[in-house]
Parts: sequence; structure tokens; C-alpha cells
Amino acid sequence: MHSTLFAHVPVESTGRYTLQNPQLLKTDVTRGSSPVLARQGAMVAFEGQVEFDSQYRNRSWRNAERMTGERLELMRCKGNGIVYLANFAQYLHVMEVGRGITVDSSAVLAFDGSLGVGIVAVDSAVEVASAGAYNLELSGSGQVVLMTSGEPLVLEVNPDKNVCVDSDAVIAWSTSLRTQLQAPTSTSSVWRRRGTTGEGWEMHFSGTGHVLVQPSELLPPQGMRNGGMLGQFGMRGNSLGGSNT
Repeated sequence: MHSTLFAHVPVESTGRYTLQNPQLLKTDVTRGSSPVLARQGAMVAFEGQVEFDSQYRNRSWRNAERMTGERLELMRCKGNGIVYLANFAQYLHVMEVGRGITVDSSAVLAFDGSLGVGIVAVDSAVEVASAGAYNLELSGSGQVVLMTSGEPLVLEVNPDKNVCVDSDAVIAWSTSLRTQLQAPTSTSSVWRRRGTTGEGWEMHFSGTGHVLVQPSELLPPQGMRNGGMLGQFGMRGNSLGGSNT
């Protein structure tokens, strides 16, 4: 049997997470001292003796999910073997968590079970009632695999260069960054979902770190609570969750 398909065989790897191709992740669950936590339903194939169990979430995490609606259903992958993970052919990116990242839970494919996980409120004096009001905060030593719709853009933020991004396109940012929500272009357009220019809410980042943006916009905020001007008081992150152990 001959076909160009046979060029797409498993790649050689020595790490825990390896990109089989830009949209498919090869995960060696044997490596590392902690289990791999992956998005439920993301397994497309596996080799060897691998077990898949629903990931336990402690009371603090469960309470935060009920309060915020921010949910990430995870499965624990453990054993001796290789697991291939993917999600709707999205582009995948392996990164070290380092000093911590804040990320939209819908953009997470997998991460090391040793990482701390919290649910962080991104709000202001005028709260935006949308799914994007809460995000995951990952911390500790380990790796996470993020997903983007299309090839992403990484923007550097430093004290001399602030960055503004569409709040519907931002995927993740360094936890150390300060964030502020900015209204559309005019006072009258603040009540419209995409303003008068087609552009929605903007997130302003300052400090030192990086911002990850995808070339696709999620659903915009659906509405607001309380009166006043957006972006007047800025955002703050309040940890509502606990570790994942």
C-alpha cells in the first residue's frame, strides 16, 4: 500500500508535549512526576496503557465555578503511553507557565497537573456581563498547551510601550500585567455591542510581560450592569479559586 499519507507518522520526541503538527499534540504521559490534565473529549488516539479519569476539583474550585460560570471540564491522563490531543483543528502552542499566566479557559487544551489553578475575576466598577469576565490563572513550574483560531500574535508590553487589544481576540497574558477595560470610540456607542466602528471593547495592558492574541474574535460582551463610563476605574484580578490538588 502506497500513499503520501504515510509521511504523517508519529514524530520523534523527548519532551512531554510535542507538536505532531500545528494542530495535533503528541503527549507522553509517562514523562513527568504529575499527571497530564487535558480537556475532556480532546483525545483522538493513544498508544500503550493509558487511563482517563475525570479530574477532581476541590471545594474552592467548585464554588468559584458556580459563582462565575467559568468551567473547564478536565480529564486526568496517566499510565504508560502516548496520547494524541486536538480540538476542532485549532492551532496549538506549548509554553512554560513561568511567573504565571491568565488565560481564557476555552483556550486551554492541556497542562501539567502540578500547576496551581485559580479562577480570576476581571472586572471593574462597571462590570461587563460576558463569559470573558472570568479567566483561569495558572501558576507554578510546568507547561500548558494553548489553542488559537489561526496563527497568533504575541505582543510585548513594557513600561515604555502599552498595548491595546480587542477583548474578544485576546487569549492570554502575563499575570504580572495591569489591565484596564476601555470603552468604544464614543460615549453614545458604548451601549452598542460593536460601537459605531465595528470595534468592540478594548483591553489596555501596561507593565512588563506579553499578550497573546488570535486572529479571530469571540462573541462580544452581551451587556453591562450599573451605570457609568467603561474603563474609568480599570480592572483588577481577584483570586476566587484554589489549587487543583
